[in-house]
Amino acid sequence: QVQLVESGGGFMQPGGSLRLSCAASLRAFSINVAGWYHQAPGKQRELVASLTSGGSTNYADSVKGRFTISRDNAKNTVSLQMNNLKPEDTGVYYCNADLEGRLSKRTTNVWGQGTQVTVSS
Repeated sequence: QVQLVESGGGFMQPGGSLRLSCAASLRAFSINVAGWYHQAPGKQRELVASLTSGGSTNYADSVKGRFTISRDNAKNTVSLQMNNLKPEDTGVYYCNADLEGRLSKRTTNVWGQGTQVTVSS
């Protein structure tokens, strides 16, 4: 069963940067539409960045100008570059993607396991 494996979370001071990555566990699947979600402590999960199959991006107002979502087709990964981090960016970040079978062309929606980001001085 294909999975999305996340990496790159951690602790950072305000103003710093982190890069999150999300990789499909099987090469037989390609990442199509993708998004990164943020779940702050005690709050609901919210979409902060999305990427269409055609490469169009969209961002929540709270991260616009600071976060960048991108895809690397060669590595079969989706990344979230997080700059100028703020304490309110603290929380668990989840990758979500529609994975398309390279042969079957069937699509399945998969969530990553989540990675913790803590921004504090």
